[in-house]
Amino acid sequence: MTIGGSGDGSPAKNRRRDAARVKAKQLRVSQKKKDRRNKVFLQGGIAIAAVAIVVLVSVIIMNSIKPAGPGPKNMASDGALIGEGMVTSLTPALQPDANPRPSKPDTTGAVANIRIYVDYLCPLCGDFEDANNKQIAQWVDSGAATVEIHPVAILTSKSAGTKYSLRAANATACVANYSPDDFFAFSSALFVDQPKETSPGRSDDEIKTVVRKSGVNTALSDINACIEDGTYESWVTAATNRALDGPIPNSSMESIIGTPTILVNGKPYTGSLEDPKEFASFVQVALGETYSTSTPTPDPTPGG
Repeated sequence: MTIGGSGDGSPAKNRRRDAARVKAKQLRVSQKKKDRRNKVFLQGGIAIAAVAIVVLVSVIIMNSIKPAGPGPKNMASDGALIGEGMVTSLTPALQPDANPRPSKPDTTGAVANIRIYVDYLCPLCGDFEDANNKQIAQWVDSGAATVEIHPVAILTSKSAGTKYSLRAANATACVANYSPDDFFAFSSALFVDQPKETSPGRSDDEIKTVVRKSGVNTALSDINACIEDGTYESWVTAATNRALDGPIPNSSMESIIGTPTILVNGKPYTGSLEDPKEFASFVQVALGETYSTSTPTPDPTPGG
């Protein structure tokens, strides 16, 4: 007798087994197609996300980089020139990529031409300002001297990320543009309670308070908006680079190497920053040298 029964190899059972194998194969093929499809979608999604990130970063970068714009009015030499009566010389705005126009110094020896390159976070600039601001103002007001102040932003990275040097210099450009005769007073006020190097410096709102307290009362809303927008920051950066690259007009200096850089009738001052008498003596000597070189030499006596 055969053990196991006669149905083990029946055609019906074989057909069911073959159908199951075919179904399983179809499911595997379908799953592979689905996996490939998901992989393509995933890769495509990653690519789209990557493109979106690149676009977003590009937009952020483009928005953070201010396009080069014109400089402020009344600073075509990259500085503000203040003369008798504390009046600032008026000049048109310097257009992007245009070369600055150096101020014409007095060559008669009657007027001291003082030029100062300052960074408003520079402690040595503060020392010179504290010692000499009052006498410089007196000389300029009386017509005995002119002072040309060049704001630069060398210490932009030294204020805990706030770019105080750049923002302060921009603020002086805003004042020069909208209220030029207040430039000297505002520039001086920025050194009162001067922020320390490596500190965050003043906020924009605090700078605007200094503007108001320094006596500026013309176009305050325009000046405030100019400070908030950083309108002249790209110009400040360009002017700083010009001073660092040189040459320095109306002098033998190739470039500035730091702040303060002080010139009197084109001659660099290297004396004490905290001794007003020493600086006054230097100014007198520079005036005398200018006078002696500008005085024509008499012609020889005929027949002598």
